[in-house]
Amino acid sequence: MQRLQKSIEALIDSYNSFGLVNHSGGANIPSRGSVEDILQGLDELIFPGFRENQVLDHDNLSLITGEKVNHLARELIREVEKSLAFAARNGGDTEPAPCGSEGCHAAAELIVEAFFEELPAIREALNLDMKAAFRGDPAAKSFEEVILSYPGFSAITVHRMAHFFWQAGVPLIPRMMSELVHGLTGIDIHPGACIGESFFIDHGTGVVIGETTIIGKNVKLYQGVTLGALSVKKEEGNRKRHPTIEDNVTIYSNATILGGETVIGRGCTIGGNVWLVTSVPADTTVYTKAGDQLVKAKQG
Repeated sequence: MQRLQKSIEALIDSYNSFGLVNHSGGANIPSRGSVEDILQGLDELIFPGFRENQVLDHDNLSLITGEKVNHLARELIREVEKSLAFAARNGGDTEPAPCGSEGCHAAAELIVEAFFEELPAIREALNLDMKAAFRGDPAAKSFEEVILSYPGFSAITVHRMAHFFWQAGVPLIPRMMSELVHGLTGIDIHPGACIGESFFIDHGTGVVIGETTIIGKNVKLYQGVTLGALSVKKEEGNRKRHPTIEDNVTIYSNATILGGETVIGRGCTIGGNVWLVTSVPADTTVYTKAGDQLVKAKQG
């Protein structure tokens, strides 16, 4: 027990030396557990009856929806308020939503109200993503199967919500959301990435999509695709570092596309294991031959 006491004292010394303690009596940062619970509740709100055991019918759907929205709004306001207060205390590279004279609570309320106003549009976007997954995978037998079991669809569902909070200037929470679903699916989408409608990630494990990536409509990615940066220098954090993928592009497994000036043109097909750091014109197929020779061929 003496050794344990020494360990306790050493831990307290490290707290005093390095910090990294979220004091319960002071201004907190968002709770990971609370954000996880909120995500689960939002998932139930977006896909009623798919996640929970509660029986839904036309008579009780309105009542249950109202209860969930009010509960989740209160929880979200509390966590967003903590995030805005954190940014106000610590500054940072991004401009948080202004807290104003009433503190961060009023600002958090405005952001959360705007989020729930946007939720029907997010559901509409997810409906197109679901249909893209169903069209794009011959193994998909129903829309319900996509919603219940496709990791790529789960990742984009969380991304479309996290992206809202990222655009609203909320620190911490969008990254927490994206990392929670990353841990479940193996798909890492930064909440800052801009992703168009009808987006489909097939299989998905190992996909990485960086912060300043721009993805157009009807894009399909396979497992292991990286849309990344050429440089990881800290001073380049505010520049566009990740590629632009235009409409109707398919990128096969383990392809790596890097750089903020790299543009993959509309209608391109990028083969598996391709490494690209330069732009590709529209309607081009890129693949590797024996000896890792890179081939770019116009389609049609």
